[in-house]
Amino acid sequence: MPALVLLAILLTPILEILGIVLAVNLVGGWWTLAALLATTALGGWITRREGRRAWRALQGAVQGGAPAERELSDAALVLAGGLLLLAPGFLTDIAGLVLMLPFTRPLLRRPLAAYGERRIREAEAQVFPPGMTRESFTPYATRADRSPHGRVVQGEVVQDEAPEDDPPK
Repeated sequence: MPALVLLAILLTPILEILGIVLAVNLVGGWWTLAALLATTALGGWITRREGRRAWRALQGAVQGGAPAERELSDAALVLAGGLLLLAPGFLTDIAGLVLMLPFTRPLLRRPLAAYGERRIREAEAQVFPPGMTRESFTPYATRADRSPHGRVVQGEVVQDEAPEDDPPK
């Protein structure tokens, strides 16, 4: 996956420049510049509107005590879409609008949740030893079964007096 992200980061500017050059050849330089400025303005307006809406929904869910999975995923998609809309170019604007618009977000929410759950399972597999799950882990349990040296006794070392050999400081 990191290789795919790196490839996307490297290819995006090349594809954006290619798209702008093609647009200049098709409609001319001024119309291309006008289209880029229009998509930037439209993107800023949509980002502000949908960002406020996502923030209010997230606050309402948190204050109501309800699980906020949907609201968190919407906020993440709006944030990613806003960042893509800030980048100059037509391809990032299209991708940003797809992430940003309220009727396309539900289509992306399920794959985003599945990806997040898969990443959490992979991280848990690296953290917990074989046979132990997040549900069976208790940080206050005895560690005798996990320690190679047997039962571990928690304690504190207290030294009332300095040893005779050490000079006072």
